[in-house]
Amino acid sequence: MKPYQSIPIHECGEPLVPLPLEQISVVTPHPYQVLGAPYGDRSPYWLRASVAAALLQAQSALQQVQPGWQIQIFDAYRPIAVQRFMVDYTAHELARQQGQVFEQLSDRAQQAIWAEVYQFWALPSDDPSTPPPHSTGAAVDITLIDADGQPVDMGSPIDEVSPRSHPDYFQPFSDAICQRIHRHRCQLRQVLSAAGFRQHPNEWWHFSQGDQLWAWLLSQESGQPHTARYG
Repeated sequence: MKPYQSIPIHECGEPLVPLPLEQISVVTPHPYQVLGAPYGDRSPYWLRASVAAALLQAQSALQQVQPGWQIQIFDAYRPIAVQRFMVDYTAHELARQQGQVFEQLSDRAQQAIWAEVYQFWALPSDDPSTPPPHSTGAAVDITLIDADGQPVDMGSPIDEVSPRSHPDYFQPFSDAICQRIHRHRCQLRQVLSAAGFRQHPNEWWHFSQGDQLWAWLLSQESGQPHTARYG
């Protein structure tokens, strides 16, 4: 159990709404759908209404300082079945990268891989008191594209299971490339934070507003208890 999963949820009933794709960029085709993730008739490009509005607010703020730049959505709403599929896929992919077959590993080796996976991925819990953040419609994975529609260098790909994914990983490095990457990550965090989002401690790309992780982070900042409004 992760610390934020102890946060109470007072579901507000706000609907999921489709993201306005004419106003914000998305990765197409969707990376998890390409892998065969079971979305069924659900769309990954939906969010709670207030979260979607806040995302557009963040993009407006970004364009005040970086004209023509856009927030690009990698992933948003994620049914629990998709969370389960991607957690399993990530564990098997990590084993493959090590030259192993996951099912052939010892219990101890499998547990080591699961420990890596769950540093980044939430447990695909069916318990309504501990939903994965993306399954609430309140979490979004994003990056930046420039005025020419080209990806901005963020230093590592979304979903990379490595220390490079930590938001401030590049801060200590003094070379120009690392400092530029760090500035890009800071810019993303600044505009999202100003719009009410909070960033996942281990992932430069993951932001949420209204879920348990968001409420837990606010509680850590303020020293006052907060509750989640989306379950």
